[in-house]
Amino acid sequence: MIAIFEQFSPIIQALMGTLFTWFMTAFGASLIFLTREVNQRLLDGLLGFASGVMIAASFWSLLEPAIELSHDMTVPVWVPAAVGFLLGGLFLFLVDKLLPHLHMGMEMGEAEGLKSSWRRSVLLITAITLHNIPEGLAVGVAFGAAAANVEGASIASAIALAVGIGLQNFPEGLAVSAPLRREGWPRGRAFFYGQLSGIVEPIAGVIGAALTILMRPLLPYALAFAAGAMIYVVAEELIPATKCEGHSDIPTLGVMLGFAVMMILDVAFG
Repeated sequence: MIAIFEQFSPIIQALMGTLFTWFMTAFGASLIFLTREVNQRLLDGLLGFASGVMIAASFWSLLEPAIELSHDMTVPVWVPAAVGFLLGGLFLFLVDKLLPHLHMGMEMGEAEGLKSSWRRSVLLITAITLHNIPEGLAVGVAFGAAAANVEGASIASAIALAVGIGLQNFPEGLAVSAPLRREGWPRGRAFFYGQLSGIVEPIAGVIGAALTILMRPLLPYALAFAAGAMIYVVAEELIPATKCEGHSDIPTLGVMLGFAVMMILDVAFG
C-alpha cells in the first residue's frame, strides 16, 4: 500500500486518505438500510472507541512530530506545540459559538451557536460536519509532513492515521443517519445526509496538505493545531454524547480500546 501512495504527490495522497475516511462515514451511515433502531449501548461504545482513536492520533501522529520538528527552531521546543494546540481548540470554540448546531442526544432548546430557525436534523448534521473538518485537516497535514521529511512523520504513519480516522468515522456516520431515521426520514435520505457529513474531510485534507507544503516553517504549528482541534471535538462532542443515556462503563472501555488500536497502528506502521 505504501508503494502505491509513494507514486503520487502529497496532495493526491491526502485526497486518497481522506476519501477512505469519507467512505467509512458512508459505510457507517449505510447500516440504516438494515435497521431502524440502533442499540444505544453499542453506539455509545463505538463513540467511545472513536474518542480513544482521536486522542491517540492527536499525540502519536500530530503532537509528537510537531515537538520533534520544533528542535530545529529558534523558539523553545514546547512553544509551537502548545501554541498550535491551543489555537486549534480556540478555533473550534469560536466556530461553535457562531455556527448553529445541535450535539447528539440534546434537545432543540440546547442548540448552540447563533439563533436559527434550522430544523433539528439540519442542526445535528451541521455539528457532525463541523467536527469532521479537523479530522480531514489532520490527515492532510500528516501527508504534508511526510513529504517535508519531518522526523517522526512518514507516509506509513499518515496512512495509519487515515485508517484510524476512518475507523472512528464509522460510528459517526451511523450517529447521524440513525436519529434522522428515528425522526421518520426515508432510509435513502437518512443515509445521504449521514455520509454527507464526512464529505468535508477530503476538502480539508487537500487544503491541509497544500498549506503544509507551502508554509514549511509553520508545520509544527499546523500539526499541533490539528491535534488541538481533534481533542476539542472529543471533549465537546464525542465523550458527552456517550453519557446522555447514563452509560459509563461501555464508552470508557471503548475509549481505552480505541486509544490502544490507534497507538498500535501508529507505532507499528509509523
